[in-house]
Amino acid sequence: MRGTLSLALVARMALGLLFNNCGQVLDSKVPSTENISDDNLDDGAGDGGGDTAADDTLSWLIPVDEVFGGGPGKDGIPAISNPKFKPDSTVTFLSDDDLVIGVNFEGQLRTYAHLILDWHEIVNDNLGQSYFALTYCPLTGSAIAWNRDLGGEVTTFGVSGLLYNTNLIPYDRATDSNWSQMKLLCVQGQNQGLTAGTFRIVETTWKTWREMYPGADVMTTDTGYSRSYGYYPYGSYKTSDYLLFPVSHDDPRLPKKERVAGLLVGDEARVYRLSIFADSVNAVNDVFQGEAVVAAGSRSDNLMVIYHRQLLDGTVLTFTPLQGQLPVVMKDNEGTIWDIFGRAVSGPRSGAELRATRSYIAYWFAWATFYPGAQIYGE
Repeated sequence: MRGTLSLALVARMALGLLFNNCGQVLDSKVPSTENISDDNLDDGAGDGGGDTAADDTLSWLIPVDEVFGGGPGKDGIPAISNPKFKPDSTVTFLSDDDLVIGVNFEGQLRTYAHLILDWHEIVNDNLGQSYFALTYCPLTGSAIAWNRDLGGEVTTFGVSGLLYNTNLIPYDRATDSNWSQMKLLCVQGQNQGLTAGTFRIVETTWKTWREMYPGADVMTTDTGYSRSYGYYPYGSYKTSDYLLFPVSHDDPRLPKKERVAGLLVGDEARVYRLSIFADSVNAVNDVFQGEAVVAAGSRSDNLMVIYHRQLLDGTVLTFTPLQGQLPVVMKDNEGTIWDIFGRAVSGPRSGAELRATRSYIAYWFAWATFYPGAQIYGE
């Protein structure tokens, strides 16, 4: 374990020792090479950095001995709360194969690059009255847009400095509660037990995104922090099998760092490999745990999304793929045409939206450890 963790000491400390926009060093305390024990994990609305003695570690909804200090302490990896944007035609810092995350709120499009999120992990943003935190964990490859409106109170999220199964633990600044990103759940604090509301996103390459949505605004590297945004801070992590922190379950059925789209129904998960979409657009009509869904995507365009096939009126649609029309991806048995965000762009149900599923893309090892026994579509 210590041999594996020594890699983390190098990579994560590099983040903690960087300078912020005021020229001062961020929290650079040495990361622990052991788990956060019941002697140093705060159970209340403390600082989230593991410095306060716990009175009752049972107040966490995840095993305390599987929570690790990630290196930089609380807010040592600074979330962005004032993102700046410019039109895609002026962007020069992205290459065709760079991964980006796109959002679409009533036709307003914004783009967020992995190469910035690798260094910040959370962007607090809003479009109109839609307040969201784009949470991204570079260690598990998971990007999810969370609703920042928690019961009528809009908050922001920050990086706690803690990890569970090597996955990001954000905290909400309204109550200082800690959340598990991949469980979509508040696991400690005043909001404990609250499920994160999510917004649909599309994750793909910069080339594919700008071809689908030319003119979309792009978050710039003008973040207020000095970072080497063209440099990946974790070395060969994305292309190797090693992990920086221990995980509770290992499943060798797929390569650890293979990016898969996962679907959650209750506590059960099914994942869809990019390879099932071949080099053209494909639409997979599926049923999982009684839920009728469609997984749509394209391997060559690096696209995977999952939506419900059953509409609110009870109708269950069946989809066929459409080629060469991105962002349009499929047509249903009634004649309606749908885009990659699950929106009907023409046909009998024009203007409708497919219901979003609890789904997101992450590395296979992360799905396997959070949801042991996760089913692999087609196997």
